[in-house]
Amino acid sequence: QVHLVESGGGLVQAGGSLTLSCAASGRDFIVYAMGWFRQAAGKEREFVATINWSGATRSYADSVKGRFTISRDNAKNTLYLQMNSLKPEDTAVYYCAATSVTHSRDRNQYLYWGQGTQVTVSS
Repeated sequence: QVHLVESGGGLVQAGGSLTLSCAASGRDFIVYAMGWFRQAAGKEREFVATINWSGATRSYADSVKGRFTISRDNAKNTLYLQMNSLKPEDTAVYYCAATSVTHSRDRNQYLYWGQGTQVTVSS
């Protein structure tokens, strides 16, 4: 099992940057692909980015491609999401999650979830 805890959310102006972290407990972190999802108020949870177990391959939603970067440090059991050029439409609760399916964009294929961290981008 993997227990996930996100941090790093907050309030930022449009055009600004934030880095989210997701700390994983349990020695199985390295075997899982990881992903970031987000859920805006009144909307469904949507895919943001995913990374394979080694960090060698990554995939992004079109809405964040070129602005967000997903990475992981397996020695520290930590997943990251670097967010640049933030827009008001990026406002949401951001969740990290673990899956056994590489490059999955389907939230139903993710086994473990964090509690989420709020990101608010003001215009």
